[in-house]
Amino acid sequence: MRKTIPLSLAGMLLAALLYLLTWPVPVDPVVWHPPSDAGYTGAFAPNERLKGLNRISLDHDGIKEEGPEHIVLGPDGLLYTTVASGRILRMQPDGTQVQSFAETGGRVLGFDFDRAGNLIAADSERGLLSIDRAGVVTVLTDHVGSSPIQFTNSVIVAADGRMYFTDASTRFGAKQWGGTFEASVLDILEQSATGRVLVYDPASKTTEIVAKGMSFANGIALSSDGRNLFVAETGRYRIWWIDASVRDLNLSTVAAESSQAGILLDNLPGYPDNLMRGKKGRIWVGLVKPRNPTVDGMAEKPFLRRLTLRLPRSMWPVPVPYGHVVAFLEDGTIVASLQDPTGAYPETTAVTETEDRLYIQSLHAPDLGWLPAEALRR
Repeated sequence: MRKTIPLSLAGMLLAALLYLLTWPVPVDPVVWHPPSDAGYTGAFAPNERLKGLNRISLDHDGIKEEGPEHIVLGPDGLLYTTVASGRILRMQPDGTQVQSFAETGGRVLGFDFDRAGNLIAADSERGLLSIDRAGVVTVLTDHVGSSPIQFTNSVIVAADGRMYFTDASTRFGAKQWGGTFEASVLDILEQSATGRVLVYDPASKTTEIVAKGMSFANGIALSSDGRNLFVAETGRYRIWWIDASVRDLNLSTVAAESSQAGILLDNLPGYPDNLMRGKKGRIWVGLVKPRNPTVDGMAEKPFLRRLTLRLPRSMWPVPVPYGHVVAFLEDGTIVASLQDPTGAYPETTAVTETEDRLYIQSLHAPDLGWLPAEALRR
């Protein structure tokens, strides 16, 4: 009996070791070299300007909603938002009269309106959609040639009608891998940088690649003159500018002095998400999570990233909650940094700025947070 117990224990330990070393995982991590984290210094010095948000319930018709991931003031004067259930809601700007506007059967992450008043939606599971004023859904594109669009993330409609949007990852689609958050974790852990920027031309009904080679391509915005795109590369803590006229540009080979694209903001203290144009030239970005030294420490150790996925999810090095939204100008100057170190309003993805309010976007918040516009002058 005394020999049986140690042998059984040894067998269990060997099985556990073999599991941690050999169990198949979906990622094939590559080495990358993150910049040294400067932390909350300089323009990002700690503050509590995002604390104490006012809250608007998103519940309607007896249905509980959460996750106002993207918010836009529509041409009809109503406030529209996507939520985790897959619905698109609309309401009065003061948060009253919440109602369901449309359901796509997928999960819309970003959207914009075209000149005809159609809502153009980046549905992470279905592709780029057009939703008319009656809520009828039409798929505009879900392929680039023979290549499927796996993870449609954000979209912006240009003055000429072209629709620029991001395909966050060609490796991990939200529908195939259990949802948007799960797929994003896999893509960022792998760092294979398959994210890309696409453009759909409604006149010719064609879809082209603008740029590729991004580690989770996320939020997108246009410059004031419409010539350049700003794109958040979530997995590498930075924001690019890209000439909107280029096609099939590989960002992994772009030189620092290139006239086609460049890094506008680098070494951010968190993971950048949505990009939203605000007032007075401001562009808002949300840092959905702060950086994590454990994650950065595994950047040059692919084996450890494989091992991480073999651990229980509760043991993954998930960054701590930290509310943070930032406004910058087109030249990269930081002009606002609103923070809540408690992270009481979770996963801040950006700000929708109107004349009266700052609506705070969130991946998982149970309601819609907002501050009066005067908060920017504090």
